[in-house]
Amino acid sequence: MGGNTAQELVSLWVITSDFFLMTTFDRLYRDTLHHIYSEGEDLFSQRTGVHTKAVPGYTYNIEPSKGFPLLTLRKIPVKLFCAEVVWMITGEKHLSFLRKFTKIWDDFAEEDGTVEAAYGHRWRVHFGRDQLIDLVEHLREEPSSRQAVVVMWDPASDGLRSAKKKNVPCPFTWVANIIGDKLNLHLVIRSNDMMLGNPHDTAGFALLQAMIAQELGVAVGKLTISISHAHIYSNHFDQLEALLEREEHTHEEIYCRLPEQSFQRALQGDEQLVEELFQMFKAQYHPAPSVERMQIAL
Repeated sequence: MGGNTAQELVSLWVITSDFFLMTTFDRLYRDTLHHIYSEGEDLFSQRTGVHTKAVPGYTYNIEPSKGFPLLTLRKIPVKLFCAEVVWMITGEKHLSFLRKFTKIWDDFAEEDGTVEAAYGHRWRVHFGRDQLIDLVEHLREEPSSRQAVVVMWDPASDGLRSAKKKNVPCPFTWVANIIGDKLNLHLVIRSNDMMLGNPHDTAGFALLQAMIAQELGVAVGKLTISISHAHIYSNHFDQLEALLEREEHTHEEIYCRLPEQSFQRALQGDEQLVEELFQMFKAQYHPAPSVERMQIAL
């Protein structure tokens, strides 16, 4: 009598169960939240007036080519991070482009509609050097280089005892390198709100990595994110517990398939590119419901 062997049945179970598991990033993110919530120290933030659970020096690695890190444990605004990355690549600090898609940066804007610490402006203008274009051309000319570093933190005016600002960079530097014909990106974040900021930052820098890799004609390698102060605000604990209960949420891996010339189009502030990126992700994105609205700690 025909039929499957025991080994074939085990293999079939692995294949089918993998199909119905949550994504790689969802598992990593859920485990990270659990670690911080259960083992983090209780700290009171003098700046925000809110308690947090926090851990120091937290690092994780992602392989976006095997599954783009777009959170599905709760619904996040996909078009927002797509528009934000394009805006950053333009090097603008005025919000006119970004406001066509989101008002999320308005709380940090000056009266003239600019954001002093806008990441893209610091990549391309603020320090008197176009770090972003120099990085791309440097790696094009010298792919083995270990000096492709971009900085957003201005030691002349950020942090320490400087005058308080509406915003200073949380992700403050990133390094790119090419190993084995793959572009790797290492992002360092001084402070990360793990419920609101982290999923957004992770997806955004993974998209940036993909655009630069496409421009250089290499594959996407590893995305490493190191967080000096990873925290969860106490006024997000209810939403956190709701997410941790979503262990049965299942979703296929999501893949980033960029339109051609994405980096060059982003440099020109192409609004249609934002729509194409959004539609590419939207077609694959079937998240769990949103959680109760979370307040940004300013």
